[in-house]
Amino acid sequence: MQHPVGAPLPPPPPGAAGWGQSAQHPGRAPGWVAPDQPAAPPAPPPHLPPAPPPMETTGHIQLPPGGPVPLPAPPVASAPADTGNTTLAVLLIGPAGAGKTTVARHWARSRRMPTSHISLDDVREWVCSGFADPQTGWNDHSEAQYRLARRTCGFAARNFLANGISCILDDAVFPDRPVVGLGGWKRHVGPGLLPVVLLPGLEVVLERNAARSGNRRLSDEEVARIHGRMAGWYGSGLPIIDNSGYDVATTAQVLDDVLARSIASPPNW
Repeated sequence: MQHPVGAPLPPPPPGAAGWGQSAQHPGRAPGWVAPDQPAAPPAPPPHLPPAPPPMETTGHIQLPPGGPVPLPAPPVASAPADTGNTTLAVLLIGPAGAGKTTVARHWARSRRMPTSHISLDDVREWVCSGFADPQTGWNDHSEAQYRLARRTCGFAARNFLANGISCILDDAVFPDRPVVGLGGWKRHVGPGLLPVVLLPGLEVVLERNAARSGNRRLSDEEVARIHGRMAGWYGSGLPIIDNSGYDVATTAQVLDDVLARSIASPPNW
């Protein structure tokens, strides 16, 4: 029977749960809890694992947190002297005019493994305004820029190596300057760094320096002074290559032979 509009609704039959009532307690709204009945605890939130710490990435490769570069594994004894399948970190040392940059670039380009070349002089010249020109002599300003460039080179080398790319760096490291010498490179790159000294005769160095231009060209007196200081590497235990009579390709091959021996028997430095 249709109920007249505006007339009160009849009560629901006994035991029936109407709108706004609880089926267990007629006349009580759903969710009502008796005073002596504890409320149901809320559902716990879903468990989420802790987020991993963020790591720096280069491309699709995760980088380690700047750990030192380990020594490479020695080659098989029966294998020829060849480092082409080994990831290396090399430091090529020598005076101005020794051919470090040219030899390092040729060696890096001729390897089968991906290899990068980082020249400290190139990185130093990233400073445009206020560049500490080496022709003006060594002072606190030039030393600060040198240290900054070396840290930058070391950071770049670690990143290349972490991505499986070998690295050769070149720098005029003096044996009588330990503060800015091998110790700094070892800290920034790691104990796996393999140093090699490139030291031709003075006449060759003077001739090559004369072919330079800009701030890379030094006076003959400065070249002779630097070359004399580099002679201190003799007796240091580091491998030394006299490339006075070698062309670039031959010097790069001799460098590879020296590195193969250094991997098998690392120098103590």
